[in-house]
Amino acid sequence: MTDTELEAEAIEAGTGVSALITNSQGEYLLHLRDDIEGICWPGYWTPVGGRPEPGESLADTVAREVAEETGLTIPLKEFTTVQQRNAEHLGKGPIAIYTGNWDGDAHALPLTEGIMLHWFPASVLPRLRVPPWCREAIALHQNARTSLPASEDTSP
Repeated sequence: MTDTELEAEAIEAGTGVSALITNSQGEYLLHLRDDIEGICWPGYWTPVGGRPEPGESLADTVAREVAEETGLTIPLKEFTTVQQRNAEHLGKGPIAIYTGNWDGDAHALPLTEGIMLHWFPASVLPRLRVPPWCREAIALHQNARTSLPASEDTSP
């Protein structure tokens, strides 16, 4: 099976995408989702992301979601995939995680959905309402960054 066929199969299976955007201080840009019924993880802090539109690749999806939700057009690099397992919050299935870097004022970004965007160091995640898949993705990213020499950082 080709990479294109595998990606098409993943999209059909309901794969979502999410962008772990970090700044030069190592903080993560998180999005406080609306607390309304019918959306995934209402009232939770998550990285920006979403689901593919018909015929859209995962890479194109994450770039579109980042641009739509933050106004940013930044290089994004595929990192890993994590699983959502909580149907209670309308979250179930794989999420392809991408990474990117941006230094700027999160509050100055044009917010098109949700309540706000904010930079957080990974150390405060235990005090935030964050889905398990997000905690897992950030922990994997933290481990990858601390286990590699600076020249091999997993962020673009």
